[in-house]
Amino acid sequence: MRKLVILGGGYGGMNILHQLLEKGLPEDLEVTLVDRNPYHSLKTEFYAIAAGTTADKDVRIQFPTHEQVKTAYGEIQQIDVENQTIVIREIEEPIPYDYLVIGIGCEDNYHGIEGAQEFTHSVQTIAKARRAGTAISNLDAHSKVTIVGAGLSGIEVASEIRESRPDLTVRLLDRGATVLKAFDSKIQDYVEDWFAKNNVDVIHNANVEYVEEHAVCNNGSCFDSDVTIWTAGVKPNYLIETLPFEKDDQGKVKLNDFFQVPSQTNVYVVGDCASSVHSPSAQLAGQQGEKIAEVLNAVLKGKEPDMPKEIKLKGALGSLGKTDGFGNMFNQPFTGLLPRLAKTGVLWLSKRH
Repeated sequence: MRKLVILGGGYGGMNILHQLLEKGLPEDLEVTLVDRNPYHSLKTEFYAIAAGTTADKDVRIQFPTHEQVKTAYGEIQQIDVENQTIVIREIEEPIPYDYLVIGIGCEDNYHGIEGAQEFTHSVQTIAKARRAGTAISNLDAHSKVTIVGAGLSGIEVASEIRESRPDLTVRLLDRGATVLKAFDSKIQDYVEDWFAKNNVDVIHNANVEYVEEHAVCNNGSCFDSDVTIWTAGVKPNYLIETLPFEKDDQGKVKLNDFFQVPSQTNVYVVGDCASSVHSPSAQLAGQQGEKIAEVLNAVLKGKEPDMPKEIKLKGALGSLGKTDGFGNMFNQPFTGLLPRLAKTGVLWLSKRH
C-alpha cells in the first residue's frame, strides 16, 4: 500500500482530504491524518472562545471517516524527510509516508520581547483560546485587559471581549498609526469609531518593551493588565525550521507551481508554512488545499497534473461583536451588519463542508 500522510487537520488539510475522497481514492492508497485534536477546529472563531461568547463545541467539526483513512492524534515531534517518517510523541512507532502534506499552521511571534511568551495568552490554538477564555471569565469587575496587536485577530478579540464583558477596561495596543493597516481607510476609520463609541482604549504607535505578569510596559511606561492577550504576529510552526528545505525571509517553505518542495516533489506544503505572495488566512489555506488535491489526485492515479490556476482571494471579513462588522468584498469596503452577516454565512458553510 502507498501511504499519504497529511500533517494537520486545518483548513488546507481538510480541503485536501475532502476533495480526494470526493474524487475517489486509489485502491492501493492508505491516508493517515495527523492532528493534536480528534476534530477540525474553526480557527477563525477562536476569538469568540477567548471572549466566552461561543461554546467550544460550536467551533469543532468531526473529521471525515473512510475505510482507507486512518487518524493519529498527538504532538508531532519530528518530520524526518530523509527516512520519510513522522515521529509522534504519543505513538511509539514512527509513521512512514510515500507522499506528505505539511499543514501544521503557525504559532505566535513574540519578536524577542521579554516576558511576552510567559505572561500573555494566545488564540493560536483552541486549547490556548480556552485558557484565555477562562482567564477572562474569571476576572473581577473593573479588571483590566490588554490586547497587543491591532490586526484582524486583535480587533475581533478586543471587540468581542468588550461586548461580552462591558464591566472590564479593554485596551488595544497598535504598533502603527491606525488599526488594520491591510484594510481600506474607510474600514480603518469605522473600526476606530466603533472602539471610541464602545470605550475601548486604542493606543497607537505602541512599542511594547517587555511584559510582566500583571503589567505591559510600552514606550517607557508600564500600566496594569490583569490579562494580556498576544495577537501581534505569527510565524510558521517551529518544526519548519528543522526541515532542510529552502525558505523565504519569513521562514516559509518555497514551493514550485504545484505546491511541491522542489527538492522533494512528494512533499507538499499548505497554509501558514507555505511561501506565498498572499498574507496567511483560512481562505488562502483552503484554496491552496483545493489545488493540492487536484495535483495529488492526478499524481496518485499516475497522470500528469495540470498546472494549477492562479489563486484569487474573495476578500476578508471581520466582526465587531455579534451585530457589527467590516470587510473587503468585491474589491469594495463594507461596514456594518452586511459584512457581519456574510461572516456568519461563511461560518455556516464551513460547518457543512
